[in-house]
Amino acid sequence: MNPEQTHRPALREPLLWLVIGLPLAAVVAGILTLVIAIRAGGADALPDPVRRTAQIQQLDLGPDHLARDASLTGNLQIEADGRMRLQLDGEVAQAVLLLQLIHPADAAQDRQIALHRDAAAWSGSVSDIDTGHDWRLQLMSPDQGWRLHGRWHRGQRSIHLAPALEPK
Repeated sequence: MNPEQTHRPALREPLLWLVIGLPLAAVVAGILTLVIAIRAGGADALPDPVRRTAQIQQLDLGPDHLARDASLTGNLQIEADGRMRLQLDGEVAQAVLLLQLIHPADAAQDRQIALHRDAAAWSGSVSDIDTGHDWRLQLMSPDQGWRLHGRWHRGQRSIHLAPALEPK
């Protein structure tokens, strides 16, 4: 073989591209993964404040204990136009209650609605909400003294709210 025929420029060698290209692709993919992780933020799916101890998340169950001890339960009716009506079983003195609609995956879509007392019930309204999936609900007093939980299943118009803890 003639040495002039086998001599090629270095950039035309496929082995050189493998030696340089594969590590370079791994570095670029690592940087992209890091950028995506940083932009995603640290938002948890739960809006409740939690205490982290030795990599264990501990939620304050005090409001749930108070709701259970007061035998609080509720029924939330949602009309097609977004009007809500809440009936509570149990003694509640507050004139305004807070209802949190918690999106299953995106905390940016969470909503908080103030329900105002009128006669024996509380009412409020919600608009521009995606009803194509389920929502978690939390009903609480404005001072967050007690808390009830429920799940709004897609297409459902009546939601039962109860304490997270079982009765004694």
